[in-house]
Amino acid sequence: MIDTEFRSEERFTRLSIAYDTAEEKECVNEHVDSILAKYVRKPEEMYTTKVSNGKEVLVIEYHDDCGREAGDIFEDIMKSLDITCCS
Repeated sequence: MIDTEFRSEERFTRLSIAYDTAEEKECVNEHVDSILAKYVRKPEEMYTTKVSNGKEVLVIEYHDDCGREAGDIFEDIMKSLDITCCS
């Protein structure tokens, strides 16, 4: 199951996307790459980390996001992955 978490502070936004299987990982990476290619603004940081129970998390971060442009990008990513709820 693909799961997401969003965090935002004054000039910082982060979307974390967790997945269980290799198929989900491939799906997430394909969708994220496709969406990010549409935008001029690229993430300042993007990395994958392993968590418990074999899950992995893809983290996408934007810094100095005064115009809150990352919100539209994150929304497109979530829509493309059919995610309707984010914690």
